[in-house]
Amino acid sequence: MIILKRGLIFSVQINTNIYYYIMASSYTSRLKLERQATGENSGNWGNLVNYVLNRIDSTVRGYVAVSVAGSANVTLVSNTSTTNTAEAADDQVHNKVIEFTGALTGAIHVFTDAVEGDYTLFNNTSGSHVLTFANTGHAANGVAITQGTKSIVYTNGSTIYDVGADLGEIGVTSLTSSGNVTSSANVTGTYIISSENIQIANDKAIVDANNNEQIVFSQTASAVNHLDITNAATGNNPDIKASGSDANVGISFTTTGSGFIKFNDAAYNPEATLTDGATITWDAQAQPVAKVTLAGNRTLAAASNGVAGQFVCLVVIQDGTGSRTLTWNAAYEFASDTAPTLTTTANLGDLFVFKYNGTKWLEAGRNQALTLS
Repeated sequence: MIILKRGLIFSVQINTNIYYYIMASSYTSRLKLERQATGENSGNWGNLVNYVLNRIDSTVRGYVAVSVAGSANVTLVSNTSTTNTAEAADDQVHNKVIEFTGALTGAIHVFTDAVEGDYTLFNNTSGSHVLTFANTGHAANGVAITQGTKSIVYTNGSTIYDVGADLGEIGVTSLTSSGNVTSSANVTGTYIISSENIQIANDKAIVDANNNEQIVFSQTASAVNHLDITNAATGNNPDIKASGSDANVGISFTTTGSGFIKFNDAAYNPEATLTDGATITWDAQAQPVAKVTLAGNRTLAAASNGVAGQFVCLVVIQDGTGSRTLTWNAAYEFASDTAPTLTTTANLGDLFVFKYNGTKWLEAGRNQALTLS
């Protein structure tokens, strides 16, 4: 007996007779394209080639929507290119673009074949649960596809990589845009946004060179107030300002745990000068540190716009004549309910400190007969 092999055909010679045998078709490891043995499928090659071309077409440009509703993991259908039209049509893995749909009731994994490849994925599900795309048998090496977003991924057969997240750093001299700019990569250079906002997803951050968070942005539903940050020219200070649709907008500073707010340099309120008149008005919000020079006998109105817990101070100064008197509004509370008598000496001042309790301005301290210059 003599055996001769030629590719996928082998022949066996027994005595004077030669018998030819054709080996069965095999399939490529990634796209599962059917390889034809020489002499196999006579008269059917046209169909088989068409199925192979259809598989290549779907892998390069194909789209499929896959329902993943519920909370169970989903394994994408993966078939060989075949003469079975129904089986080929059912294939999901071998599509370039895959859209996931349905309402999730729990976190799920969607598994693809454990072979090399790349995909464009659209997580169009609802339900606010995590969808992780992974290779079969490698659930821990998948990537989460954010709900409502599209991601380009590739796999080495065991690990899924998010191309957008792994682009690294893009170097540009400048980037000018009048529309939306979306990037998950680092960009060096200058972003120039001419007519649109920069949108940062909820609880996402500006990070340092080591990817450590520096500023985290959190959203409030139907927000109407915000911060304005303005730089400054030489000799002036940059400005952080509360702004928005409300008439009165403040700024809140909140620490975590037992932390506190620390100023490394002096913090102060500029001293405001109140307008002298028969009745002197005082805005505790705009003028927490103030002074007034009396040019006659006056009445001090209750300070407006106070906040419980706030401290304010006022220097009352005699003019060059002296002996001016001040009548205090009932909103000011002094020890033993006795209002102080002002220093009468011309050009001297009296300093008063008050704490607001939400109803009255409680005197916290005084220092009188001060020489001011």
